[in-house]
Amino acid sequence: MDFDFAVILFVLVLFTGAFWVVDKFILKGKGHGSIEYTGSFFPILLLVFFLRSFLFEPFQIPSGSMIPTIEVGDFIVVNKFSYGVRLPILGTKIIPTGDPEAGDVIVFIPPHDERYFIKRLVGVGGDHIQVIQNQVFVNGEALEQEFVARLGSDPQDGRIVNLAEETTGDVLHQIRFKVPATSVGADFETVVPDGHYFMMGDNRDNSADSRAWGFVPESNIVGKAVAVWMHWRPWSLPSFRTAGSIQ
Repeated sequence: MDFDFAVILFVLVLFTGAFWVVDKFILKGKGHGSIEYTGSFFPILLLVFFLRSFLFEPFQIPSGSMIPTIEVGDFIVVNKFSYGVRLPILGTKIIPTGDPEAGDVIVFIPPHDERYFIKRLVGVGGDHIQVIQNQVFVNGEALEQEFVARLGSDPQDGRIVNLAEETTGDVLHQIRFKVPATSVGADFETVVPDGHYFMMGDNRDNSADSRAWGFVPESNIVGKAVAVWMHWRPWSLPSFRTAGSIQ
């Protein structure tokens, strides 16, 4: 997930737009064929830029931190206006449309990296977060958790890997965790500052998240992940087996 594509697309819109203006208004369609040809890409690129900046943006998942909800290689769609309309490139919110809620799966830029990350929102400003042996507590109340299945043992550390259903906010979703918990899931406690969010991966013992690098400021929120539309990894054929809404 790389922010540079937005800049490249913006530059291409400006570049082809300049040729389009020259062809339509200065040369009035009587110019050199290369000018008309280059300018012909402008409407298409402008439409893509508008859709990607203000409505929906696609991403591919590079890591397993959200397994089993989202798999490595899944292509997802992110709703860019769920939490507010933002200026392209700058990310400044100009029109508020809603606030992130516990349980949402969100794409954002973490405080320690310039790349896009995806995690689940667990706590908002003022929330007291505790994690004890992979049981999450928000303001002293445990998130409801129900065992689903034992998935086997991790060949690297021998720990048992379990699948469970957890309710975060109003969202029922699956998580994967180890028994006993690794250091990231064994014992953690913090209070979320105002204007910030606490994010966790659904693959609890294999996720670098707010437990490791801290809180996500509101200004770094990109959008809400709403659906998986395709799965594809190198050296394999595209698949739609994971397609569907994200819970």
